[in-house]
Amino acid sequence: MGFLRLYGRVLWMLGSDRPMALGLGIAALGLAGLQFLEPVLFGRVVDLLARSERMEPAALWSEATQLLVIWGIVGFAGIAGNVAVGLFADRLAHRNRLRVMRDYFQHVLALPLSFHGDTQSGRLMKVMLVGTDNLLGLWLGFFREHVITFVSIIVLLPLTVVMNWRLGSLLVVLVVVFAAVSTLVIRRTQQAQAKVEAFHSRLAGNAQDALSNVVVVQSFTRLSSEARLFGDIIHQVLHHQFPVLTWWAIVAVLTRAASTVCVISIFVLGTILHVRGQATVGEIVAFMGFATLLIGRMEGAIGFISHMVFIAPRLVELFGVLDARSSVLEAPGATEVGRATGEVTFEAVGFAYPGGPPILRDVSFTARPGQTIALVGQTGAGKSTAMALLQRLWDPSEGRITLDGHDLRGITLESLRANIGVVFQESMLFSRSIRENLLVGRPDATQEEIETACRQAEAHDFIIRQPQGYDTIVGERGSNLSGGQRQRLAIARALIKNPPVLILDEATSALDAATEARVQKALTALMAGRTTFIIAHRLSTVREADEIMVFEGGQVVERGPFAALVAQDGRFAELVRTQLAGAAVAPAH
Repeated sequence: MGFLRLYGRVLWMLGSDRPMALGLGIAALGLAGLQFLEPVLFGRVVDLLARSERMEPAALWSEATQLLVIWGIVGFAGIAGNVAVGLFADRLAHRNRLRVMRDYFQHVLALPLSFHGDTQSGRLMKVMLVGTDNLLGLWLGFFREHVITFVSIIVLLPLTVVMNWRLGSLLVVLVVVFAAVSTLVIRRTQQAQAKVEAFHSRLAGNAQDALSNVVVVQSFTRLSSEARLFGDIIHQVLHHQFPVLTWWAIVAVLTRAASTVCVISIFVLGTILHVRGQATVGEIVAFMGFATLLIGRMEGAIGFISHMVFIAPRLVELFGVLDARSSVLEAPGATEVGRATGEVTFEAVGFAYPGGPPILRDVSFTARPGQTIALVGQTGAGKSTAMALLQRLWDPSEGRITLDGHDLRGITLESLRANIGVVFQESMLFSRSIRENLLVGRPDATQEEIETACRQAEAHDFIIRQPQGYDTIVGERGSNLSGGQRQRLAIARALIKNPPVLILDEATSALDAATEARVQKALTALMAGRTTFIIAHRLSTVREADEIMVFEGGQVVERGPFAALVAQDGRFAELVRTQLAGAAVAPAH
């Protein structure tokens, strides 16, 4: 993304506040005009003093009073205008920074799992926080400084040439030098700074990765290794950052030196012109004021350009995430299905990740309302992928999936997922209170409904023993609870949601045998009248399923009730014998 295009997009992101931004821009132009008047008025005062000996006192004071009054009005108007522009610009910038953060957050949460699988959450957080902070700084700078800088260069430079082309030519040379040096250094440093920012993103990603797996880090004595890896990335940051800093330090020195030489040259040339009668003292003073103002703006422009070079990669990262598009798009005019009866049909469904091998091939079945369907098979056989397609976390590459006869791609994502409850293999709890975790799927549930669901899930007793009961904070990923407790909360969460379609992904895998037996009764009651899909490795948990589908290599190779499949002496029977043999060996340990 080009320099000007990037800056233009930053300004365009002001969204619905663009009319206010336009008004602030016009006000900034007015303030720039007031700044231009001050050197003119100062020159007029100097000229008045130069000819004061030849004027009557009354006329002198009359003209002086007029100039001073005008000067005072200009000065106070500038102060008031700057305060007003600064106040409104601050509010506009802060409001839009938080709006962009909200939009970014919502957008990232809606992106498919394939995006999140490839992108570290620490990097996403860094991109959001750093990117929006830089947007804030650019918005504030635009109204407070950049508009005036642009006007100074575009308007003031020609004005100085019109006033005195000899003196103005010195400023033209200065501007050309500024532009040439800036262009050179931008080309030298843009790619290097992009590398620096990539290493900063790696720092954030690695830090988050280590912190979220701190138990592994400590258990496997990875403290020094992780610190060394972090230090290596820091070394790379410094290795690429120092040359960039050096280039811009050279620019700062050169521009300051050029400015000093230019001011001295203007003073010398102005003196020569005055001696020749080609410029008054007041004109020289006014021109010096213009020159000083323009040089200050040019130095400000160099500072702005260098700042943009440093932050451009961060903005590109932010826009890159915002521009990422979901592979699961909601169709225009998608149907709001309400509460479904729960009939699910897979019609010759195939699936493969982009550029990858097939994961599912020609999977077809129908689950009637109230049926329980078990999906079994070895890891990687395609069971979880099939259920991910049912939740429309991805779309099939071939065939289609329907709910109550509606193609999932024609249903709104919200209404589809409102009809599906999931108990994951990992409980996936938020670092919030137990109550907030239970209300994830149905925020309007009453306390009575919450407690009823928790009793069914064998969770109520351990909850009331917590320090604050249902208001106890469970910690990050539920770290303050045992695995069994976390899983029972996940089951209660699905009970509260009360969906017509239920997916149990190894729902009882973290429970001991006694608790599993009690929870299985609750799950049996929950499954009544609902279409239920059970993903299971422990085949004892699928004995009562209406139909068992055996997945292998992405295909359904066997299907039928438990007893019938065992009697077939096929793949399922082999899985049962393998587990029974493992169970027989277990007591020896």
